[in-house]
Amino acid sequence: MINTISLSSASTLPEYTVTELSLALKKMVETGFARVRVRGEISGFKRHTSGHVYFALKDNDSVLDAVCWRGSFQGLSMTPQEGMEVIAVGRLTTYPGRSKYQIVVEGMELAGEGALLKLLEERKRKLAAEGLFDEARKKKIPFLPSLIGIVTSPTGAVIQDMLHRLSDRFPVHVLLWPVAVQGEGASAQIAVAVRGFNSIPAKPDVLIVARGGGSLEDLWAFNEEEVVRAVAESQIPVISAVGHETDITLIDFAADKRAPTPTAAAEFVVPVRAQLAQALLQYGAQLTSRFDHLLSLYESRLDALRRGLPPLNLWLTEALQKLDDYWERLINSQGRFLQQQSLTLDHLTHRLAPALANIVQKANHKFEALAQLLESYSYTRTLERGFTFITGANKTLISSKIQTNPHEKVHIHFYDGQVNAEILDFD
Repeated sequence: MINTISLSSASTLPEYTVTELSLALKKMVETGFARVRVRGEISGFKRHTSGHVYFALKDNDSVLDAVCWRGSFQGLSMTPQEGMEVIAVGRLTTYPGRSKYQIVVEGMELAGEGALLKLLEERKRKLAAEGLFDEARKKKIPFLPSLIGIVTSPTGAVIQDMLHRLSDRFPVHVLLWPVAVQGEGASAQIAVAVRGFNSIPAKPDVLIVARGGGSLEDLWAFNEEEVVRAVAESQIPVISAVGHETDITLIDFAADKRAPTPTAAAEFVVPVRAQLAQALLQYGAQLTSRFDHLLSLYESRLDALRRGLPPLNLWLTEALQKLDDYWERLINSQGRFLQQQSLTLDHLTHRLAPALANIVQKANHKFEALAQLLESYSYTRTLERGFTFITGANKTLISSKIQTNPHEKVHIHFYDGQVNAEILDFD
């Protein structure tokens, strides 16, 4: 049977505008569902340029629209992804502009350990495919660091246990970068700490990223991409020391060395000073023993060589006799050499005298010929033939009338002397 409302009875109902009804519904929803936890699978995930995030939560039968404002999204303890099953925490509201209701998400967590493990495997495959876990990227941990950087919570037993173990084994300088190791914002703090250690001038020789044991959810910050990438990019060698021996996080694969516990990391990063000193003493003793053995061996070989040599006085006597023999042969050969050189010199002297006289005679003839030629070129011969030449007061030769001036004093040169004259006039 269908219930109907007559027009007469409908006229008695209160009348709303669309806006009034929408606001009334909005108030009812927000008042009735001011704080809710909703479990569902993320679908249609979209991040707006404004930084706000829009998506839907769905199960087998229903869909609930969701929005996460930029400030809330930045504070989430995890990064939402398409297809991820989560538990969203927030409040219900309506959107009158589209006549729909939605949840405003203020917090989020993965729904159950199974979902976490699924996400962990997917993320592991993705980062491994990028090469972040390759063994070729691993850096060597220094044997004895002078400064150790530690990224962990400043409170609790982890940091105290590590400092105590370092002090017992080999006291070194430690620089702590305090961070939250779980909860909202923990992954961002850890990534900032690792990158911060790499940027300071006085860098540590090695980094230890540590926290105590806990559930998969408790350790989830060390599975976030930003932490794994910061560890993989670190120029400083990194030791991961998160949880207990059976706990595995993604930074264990990106780090250069994994320690099963934070205390084990402290034991690994420095040797025991007493043991190191004992080892040095043993090496010193071994070195001294080897040196003594080699010295004894060389002494034995020297004795054997000494026994194989003849007596020194006999060796010297033979050597002296050979020296006398060589000296006598040298004196004899020197006399014969000088005699031979004297005969050669006499022969050359007899040949040199006639050759030298011939050279001198030829040189005299050539000199006389050149002297006669020079005499024929002499200007005095020209003057003897009736020629003269004139020089000015400064004894410069006057070869043209344009070089003279009226009443200028000049000198007229003849073959047998000179006379002074004056230029009276010239055409």
